[in-house]
Amino acid sequence: MAETQEVRDKVVLVGLNSPVLKKEENADEDTMEELSALVETAGGETVGIVLQNRPSPDPRTFIGEGKVAEVQLYCENTGATMVIFDNDLSPSQMRVLTELLGVQVLDRCGLILDIFAQRAKTKEGRLQVELAQYQYLLPRLTGMWTHLERQAGTSGKGPIGSKGPGETQLETDRRHIRRKIDKLREDLEEVRRVRSTQRQRRQKNEIPVVAIVGYTNAGKSTLLNHLTGAGIPANNRLFDTLDTTSRLLTVSDTLDVVISDTVGFIRKLPHQLVEAFKATLEELEYADLLLHVIDVSNPEWQQQAAVVENLIRELGAGELPRIDVFNKSDRLPAGEIMPHGADICSLSAKTGEGVDKLLEMIGERLDSGSRRCVLHIPYDKGGLLDQLYREAKVENVEYGETIAVTAVCTPKVLGQMAPFLVE
Repeated sequence: MAETQEVRDKVVLVGLNSPVLKKEENADEDTMEELSALVETAGGETVGIVLQNRPSPDPRTFIGEGKVAEVQLYCENTGATMVIFDNDLSPSQMRVLTELLGVQVLDRCGLILDIFAQRAKTKEGRLQVELAQYQYLLPRLTGMWTHLERQAGTSGKGPIGSKGPGETQLETDRRHIRRKIDKLREDLEEVRRVRSTQRQRRQKNEIPVVAIVGYTNAGKSTLLNHLTGAGIPANNRLFDTLDTTSRLLTVSDTLDVVISDTVGFIRKLPHQLVEAFKATLEELEYADLLLHVIDVSNPEWQQQAAVVENLIRELGAGELPRIDVFNKSDRLPAGEIMPHGADICSLSAKTGEGVDKLLEMIGERLDSGSRRCVLHIPYDKGGLLDQLYREAKVENVEYGETIAVTAVCTPKVLGQMAPFLVE
């Protein structure tokens, strides 16, 4: 249980709000609260929060020398072993802050990468995380080799015989990491090719694809579990699902769909993570329907929904048909009115209330006109049975005077099989 888990680090959170930063780059009470939840997900404990307003970030220390001294004192008093910034830090700022504070300094991006590394289970998920980690690490290498750079004495004042090894080691590491990045990209391309083959097979079978998207912790995995009994761990923590899980869902007796759960979205999602996770999220482009799951019990749900909207557009899936699924309706105070409309479904994935309505809406949007029929195929036309297995959902076959087949067929297959239909 969480109570008995060993705390990895005691953490002081620092955020800067400045008019010169873009809105999404600024820290405020809400983003700091989310950062604290991320720390908890990573196995740490937040022991203090410092939120600063400043006309512009300090180029060297980001928050200014005075505030650095205040944070250092805070760390000493609380026994903090790490400081995490809600804003992105440059490699040089991270290096300077680590030296001044005497504890490890991370930014939001580094923290999210750590959580992703803990959570990814499949080969694909691990590849994506590793690629993002190396892309994050590459510009920060200089800071990791400062001890050797000083020893190398680029000014010419270092110890005799020490000139160069720092730079040599740095360049060796950079080359090594660039090679790793190239190899990981090749491996991910291979993953994409495999996915593409699987997609073509699904399209040939004309099985529609439904993708569940939403802000992290909105209840996507709980919904998929309720719909399909997929057995995905559905815990109340951020980024619990990092690998796309696909399951077959029978919506009605004439409609099956492939339904996929995707990684949760979050504001300030590091850019290299969006890039690295394209292999998972590119499924969205090929989906026939999106279910955008929104935690309506969260006071921030409108901002969270906007974050998801922006990322859906960035991934090229903005034009897809969509149902907005307002989840956790059981947690709403009595009398509070739920959003409603033609493309909105309110439900509780936990209790199951409203799930039947969602299935009905999915059926309405994806119904291709398929219907169940009985076909009597002569034995000399036995090849048609193979076609039915490939292009229809065969439910029963009986061999008598003819081959009697019960199958769910699309309009296209019905047209081809018309002479053998039993009305």
